[in-house]
Amino acid sequence: MNRSLVLDTALDAVFRTAFVFSLFLLFAGHNAPGGGFIGGLVAGAALVLRYVAGGVPEVRRVAPWPPDIVLGVGLVTAVLTGIGGWVWSEAFLATALLEMDLPLLGTVKATTALPFDIGVYIVVVGISLAVLTSLGRQEDTT
Repeated sequence: MNRSLVLDTALDAVFRTAFVFSLFLLFAGHNAPGGGFIGGLVAGAALVLRYVAGGVPEVRRVAPWPPDIVLGVGLVTAVLTGIGGWVWSEAFLATALLEMDLPLLGTVKATTALPFDIGVYIVVVGISLAVLTSLGRQEDTT
């Protein structure tokens, strides 16, 4: 299958821009509702663009990991962060504030909401990969 150089270049630019935007949504929205979920949806939409352009081989080229492994890593990350709420706070998924005094940076503050959102982001990307590879298997059988 001969593909257009213009299509490949434009697709690559749009894919990279969408993926960077999804990371922006993840990190900018981690203290607001939906940062990881919305970021994961945008990353999934970028993967759909790759699928439309080249099918499952194109998706596997940019995301070579098995979808079930991606889903598992995201789920474990989110659950372990939720359990961290029990350790540092009083309830499952409670947000804890962590503060550290670093020599050159001063006081650095972080919350447990960011690792949870990262887990949600990875789960949504994993689901997108699973759906796209399943669609590819459907195409092979017909």
